Amino acid sequence: MLRFLSLKFGRLYRCGKFLLVAGLFVIVLMNTHSLLASFQRNELTDRRFVGLNKCPACFGTSWCRKFMNGQVSFETWGRLRFLDFFNVKNVYFAQYGEPREGSRRVVLKRLGSNQELADIDQKICKRATGRPRCDLIQSMYKTEFARLNGDVRLLTPEVVEGWSDLVHCPSQRLLDRIVRRYAETKDSGSFLLKNLKDTERMQLLMTLAFNPEPLVLQSFPSDEGWPFAKYLGACGRMVAVNYVGEELWSFYNAPWEKRVDLARQLMDIAEQLTNNDFDFALYLLDVSFDNFAVGPRDGKVIVVDAENVIVADKRLIKQSKPESYDVWYESRAEDCDKEACLSFSKDILCSRVTVDHNYYAVCQNLLSPHATWRGTTGGLLHDPPADVVSNGRLEALLDECSKPSRLYGRFQAAKDLREHLTQLTQLNSGSSNSVR
Repeated sequence: MLRFLSLKFGRLYRCGKFLLVAGLFVIVLMNTHSLLASFQRNELTDRRFVGLNKCPACFGTSWCRKFMNGQVSFETWGRLRFLDFFNVKNVYFAQYGEPREGSRRVVLKRLGSNQELADIDQKICKRATGRPRCDLIQSMYKTEFARLNGDVRLLTPEVVEGWSDLVHCPSQRLLDRIVRRYAETKDSGSFLLKNLKDTERMQLLMTLAFNPEPLVLQSFPSDEGWPFAKYLGACGRMVAVNYVGEELWSFYNAPWEKRVDLARQLMDIAEQLTNNDFDFALYLLDVSFDNFAVGPRDGKVIVVDAENVIVADKRLIKQSKPESYDVWYESRAEDCDKEACLSFSKDILCSRVTVDHNYYAVCQNLLSPHATWRGTTGGLLHDPPADVVSNGRLEALLDECSKPSRLYGRFQAAKDLREHLTQLTQLNSGSSNSVR
């Protein structure tokens, strides 16, 4: 009896093992294409990989020749396609070389996750056909991106208002600037929309609607002193920008002197984007340690993610005088269950001349003890030296800048904090020089 049972269980075991192996074989067979694809190399000369096959539903073509000629090549990890699974943001590091200038590091961005890019295709199809799937290239010519044809002289606010954060409240002056500085055309420099080719016009409008970061970098270029990464070009749905350096988070535990200098620069960026000679206020809606980087040589802080930026034209606000336009607007710091969250009203940002949003965003999410990122609380200026603690001024200014105790207290606190950080930087510099 026992022998009979053991034989029976043995047959069942062998049968189960066979079914398991057979099932695994079927699964492998069904997924052979995706498995093989995962072991392929990412190639910048592959039109499908860079999304060139989707143009004009793409971000541009100005760098395609450089891609196809092999002037741009992935660094080691970027070539391995199976690692794309971990590269959720679709950001790659590469080397760009010129014959006489040598090579330098650049950053390649798809400007969205795979799901977000798939959503772009679906939205284009729905706009054109009402269905989520379609012939993408043909459908582009049936969308509003194509209806703004060569007969339309200017890109006007009523056409694109609300398409994205960049044009949540566009002025004609802003739109003229965007078109005039559009880098994905050979004949840039004109604010007339009709001077663009049909494909260039569609690419500009698609970029404006789905991810305007390239247009922010082009319209407010680093060459003119704006604190953004330098835009280099695009090929299909791959955009190239200059490599700035390591992200700000890498400096979270840097020496105190270094962190003070970085904090000062962050407050300077908040001031520059709020008050400048051009009367454009650029409000950062997504402020976290990952969205800033630090130059390895000059130690300069730069904004490296500019997708969520509202641009308010202060000249237009002063001219049109919406309700309460001249009343100072103070942002409210509200608690939430997420990291790096901010509370704001886009409509108010667009209708007030004096706004403290950028000071609030930098203090709340980066500098103050309330700042939380990757499970760590304390902000960039955590653990100050004993003499700074005993003085108490830095702590008081950070508290007032983050969560003001009196009406409009943040405006003065931000000004005083910038001055105090400058003084601390100079003291640190003087003490280090004396040691030498």
